[in-house]
Amino acid sequence: MEKSKKKKTHVPLRMNMLFFVVFVMFSMLILRLGYVQIVSGEDAKREIDRTEDVTVKTSVPRGLIYDRNFNPVVDNEPQKAITYTAPKQFDSEKTLETARTLAKIIHQDTDKITHRDMVDFWLLLNPEEANAKVSKEEIKKYKGKESELYKLQRERVTDEELGTLTDEDLEVLAIYREFTGGYALDPQFVKNKDVSLKEYAEVNEHLGILPGVDTTTDWERVYLYGDTLRSILGNVTPGLPVEKLDYYESRGYSRNDRVGKSYIELQYEDVLRGQKEKVKNVTKSGEVLETVPIHEGERGKDLVLTIDMDLQKAIDKILEEEILKTKGKSSTQLLDRAFVTMMDPYTGEILALSGKQYSYDEEEGKYTFKDFASGNFTTAYEPGSAVKGASVLTGYMSGVIGQGSQLKDEVIKLADTPAKKSWDYYKGARWLTDEQALIQSSNAYMFKLAMLMGGMTYTHPEQKLSINKYEVINDQRNYFSQFGLGVRTGLDLPGEQTGFKGDISAPDAAGKTLDFMIGQFDTFTPLQLAQYVSTIVNGGYRMQAHIVKEIRDPIDENGNFGPIVQEIKPKVLNRINASDSEIARVRRAFWGVFHSPSGTGTAFNAPDFRPYNAAGKTGTAEAFDQGKGVWNVSLVAYAPYENPEIAFSILVPSAYLKGGTQNNINIDIGTRVLKAYFDLKEKRAKQDTSEEENNEEENVEE
Repeated sequence: MEKSKKKKTHVPLRMNMLFFVVFVMFSMLILRLGYVQIVSGEDAKREIDRTEDVTVKTSVPRGLIYDRNFNPVVDNEPQKAITYTAPKQFDSEKTLETARTLAKIIHQDTDKITHRDMVDFWLLLNPEEANAKVSKEEIKKYKGKESELYKLQRERVTDEELGTLTDEDLEVLAIYREFTGGYALDPQFVKNKDVSLKEYAEVNEHLGILPGVDTTTDWERVYLYGDTLRSILGNVTPGLPVEKLDYYESRGYSRNDRVGKSYIELQYEDVLRGQKEKVKNVTKSGEVLETVPIHEGERGKDLVLTIDMDLQKAIDKILEEEILKTKGKSSTQLLDRAFVTMMDPYTGEILALSGKQYSYDEEEGKYTFKDFASGNFTTAYEPGSAVKGASVLTGYMSGVIGQGSQLKDEVIKLADTPAKKSWDYYKGARWLTDEQALIQSSNAYMFKLAMLMGGMTYTHPEQKLSINKYEVINDQRNYFSQFGLGVRTGLDLPGEQTGFKGDISAPDAAGKTLDFMIGQFDTFTPLQLAQYVSTIVNGGYRMQAHIVKEIRDPIDENGNFGPIVQEIKPKVLNRINASDSEIARVRRAFWGVFHSPSGTGTAFNAPDFRPYNAAGKTGTAEAFDQGKGVWNVSLVAYAPYENPEIAFSILVPSAYLKGGTQNNINIDIGTRVLKAYFDLKEKRAKQDTSEEENNEEENVEE
């Protein structure tokens, strides 16, 4: 009886303790709720309602590009675009839902989707199946290494499982892929090509259920002259290149910004890119509520090129026609390209930079012409006798000959060396002056110049070539570099090559120092040849070559060109170490090449060309192409002789096979190029006169 009584009194005590603990806990909860609602209620409400302002920059259209006559060459074509601005706090489910909603409104191409994208998307859509692809042991093993665990899941997704993704799924994936391709609060283009008016309007109508999505205007680069000068204008990337991501992001670029990829677009990126528009993203709980403009952006500055696009087009056409015409002749199997560089000899401004390559197009299934203007400074060839003006001036500058010096043109027979001779050796031995040697393109004269530079005088057959080949070739290259041959011209474009220097190290290579003087050892670019002849034309000043003439502010609302921000002024790189009279003598010899009966360029003295009064030098060089002996042909020229306006070079590699039928494609191109320039000049003069007369008549009527 006593035991049972004790038991009854013990149980209520334990219950009372439990009730007391529960009472204390509820009291603490009530006190905490009271504190949050009464004391901190306003702070919590403000935290919930708090918005955040984040400033971001949006891209603006690039600057335009014009030719020297202000004809637009590269423009921007506006395009309707749809963008997405990711919130600060990424939520895959919300993002996926937005992508699904948008996919019902727009059509999205799926071409960019990769296998990796499909695997990731399948795992996102099938979380239970994804979890089942790893065992509990693997989950335990890779705890804290989620990336390794996810890698296993990816590897175990089968092609059969990926095949369950429908076309609708892939379209959602294509949109989701763009949504997640950038940074938070940084607008990304979801679709900026072929956005229909219906898509644009419907997205605008549904912006309320498409968080982060917006509509805007994008732009695309348009090249108004088609393929003309296309290889020089360059390209623009669709977004930041991966290999330079850090470089551009450190300079304020966004991942979807376009940047110049090559040549003019790349070289003048800082000028063309413009000043970005600044906008403020008002966010709440990480999501963008609205976008407020802060600072209006400014389109990139405009470039005015030195190029005359009408002249460029005319020369491009000439090259295509002459290549095709010459290809119809024998021995031209390896002829596939030709180059013309035309410049103002006094300023270094490049008026035309034409290159055409004739090759088989796999897509079109036929031979077509491609623009290869860049080949004027990225490829180099042995030009032959066109460089003999520099050879004679090298003789003057080195002191081995003077004006009027005579050397005997004869077959030179050195010991252990094949006979070296001029192209017209059959005329027999004769004494020539320096001027006559240029007019008749004497090889023997130039060979003996090289010997004299090495301290040797040729006196009899089987004489040993006793010169220090290293000293001679170094001197020759140093003198030639004063004209721009074998060195960079200063061109304001990336990728310029200096040419290939022949190997002089072989024991029997001393004879190459002789070949150097006739343009058959080192290789030079067409641009270098144009700079070389310009240096002789303008009195000995090597002018820096450049393709941009001016940088201007953008056109105003009334269509007026903006003021000049920077004018690219002529720059003298160096003056050759020759006297005015020595330079004038070479110029006079160049005139004789075209006008003397014994000159090699008498085609330029035909009745139709006499008014141009041109001067210059032709060239032919033996070379090798695809294991076969070929002849390169070249030409440097300027006109008019008295007051030169233009200087140009022509280079046609592999014009015909060695031992085959000769052709004069260099002269054929040269005569037509010369005529094209002066015909265009005359046409414009008539147009200007006609406009002036019309203006005068209008003023009289008023």
